Amino acid sequence: MLEYQAIIIGTGQAGPALARRLAAAGWQIAVIERKLFGGTCHNTGCTPTKTLIASAYAAHVARCRAADYGVNIGGRVTVDMKAVKARKDAVVGPSPNGIERSLKALRGCTVYEGHARFVGPNEVAVGEAVLKSDKIFIDVGGRALVPPIPGLDQVPYLTNSSMMEVDFLPPHLIVLGGSYIGLEFAQAYRRFGSEVTVIELASRLIGREDEDVSQAVADFLEEEGVDIRVDTKVLRVEKQGGDIVVAVESGGKKTQIVGSHLLLAIGRRPNTDDLGLDAAGVATDQHGYIPVDDELRTNVPGIWALGDCNGRGAFTHTAWNDYEIVAANILDNDPRRVTDRILAYALYTDPPLGRAGMTEAQVRQSGRPALVATMAMADVSRAREKGETRGFMKVLVDAQTKQILGASLLGTAGDEVIHCIIDVMYAKAPYTLLQRAMHVHPTVSEWVPTMLEDLMPLR
Repeated sequence: MLEYQAIIIGTGQAGPALARRLAAAGWQIAVIERKLFGGTCHNTGCTPTKTLIASAYAAHVARCRAADYGVNIGGRVTVDMKAVKARKDAVVGPSPNGIERSLKALRGCTVYEGHARFVGPNEVAVGEAVLKSDKIFIDVGGRALVPPIPGLDQVPYLTNSSMMEVDFLPPHLIVLGGSYIGLEFAQAYRRFGSEVTVIELASRLIGREDEDVSQAVADFLEEEGVDIRVDTKVLRVEKQGGDIVVAVESGGKKTQIVGSHLLLAIGRRPNTDDLGLDAAGVATDQHGYIPVDDELRTNVPGIWALGDCNGRGAFTHTAWNDYEIVAANILDNDPRRVTDRILAYALYTDPPLGRAGMTEAQVRQSGRPALVATMAMADVSRAREKGETRGFMKVLVDAQTKQILGASLLGTAGDEVIHCIIDVMYAKAPYTLLQRAMHVHPTVSEWVPTMLEDLMPLR
């Protein structure tokens, strides 16, 4: 039995940072990783996908928009997918390698490579070793959900992970799922040159967003040639020669969609099913997530769950915030809670969507009196200068407190501009603080104060 002051299972966004804090405080800790140091973000999520999206953006500008800037490319624009993948690999490589090196060199930290499994409330087996601690932190992340579609087990398919090994251009990529992961891949591969069809069961894309946002995203994807099929149920899939055939039903009519490759992007599931949680008495919900309290503690004293596996965010930034909350509570005597944070995230299509707080639909459902301001990106001078005028900005304000309730910024730099709104929301300051701020010209951000001058009652 090997005893430690803490055991960290998994090296996603929260795990390594927590390991460094605990080690710096003089703790003797064990870190267990069974496969990829750095977790989803560094290996199959944020970093590689945004690198691919950057290559797709370059291809799109060269092929479709160079002449708009007075630039004559000349000849046919082609995409070398092997070079695209090589660039992605070069960008991604240093991160997981650096995390692994830093943990193995960290004083007071012992790294175990292998599959971790609980054998008791404070005991974890990895290989032949059994580790013991009265503080265990689970940071095991998640993976693509594979739905129970008839025939899927007989058909080759891709997920966000296996897409990272693709170094060729799929002739026709069929994407199951019209949300964040699916749409980012759909637009990127359309820009690389694939035919792309997106199949979504719901009545519209990205259903958690307001209808105007969903429609705007659908519009610009369709303008680029992505075939969007909403309100469409997948009945079965099968292989026919070199093709993949997806049988669907929409509006009572059954049809088939024939493609070359199939990407599953309908959701994620936590990597908790093979951890032996029952042996520790750690509860999970019906989807496999580990319920936690406001300080990320599980139902078992001395066991915490951070990152995607706790179902409290499923973003890299929420996982990092999980680490900050745990470290503050354990080491700093600084009470911090999950409910202190404001929902914020981005969709990295082009243009991107920056989101914070409540949607318009949620504000309406709350019944509170509210104000709303909108501005088309076509009215933003910086967007016109860049030739990127698709989308709009929308901000919602509580009519009584004057505090910002939420924002949807769909447009160039929306994923960056959203932070000036987030910061004011965290400060619990009235919108007038932002309205009266002097921003730099020419930027997209400078138009947020201007937009707030035109707040109107939400009707």
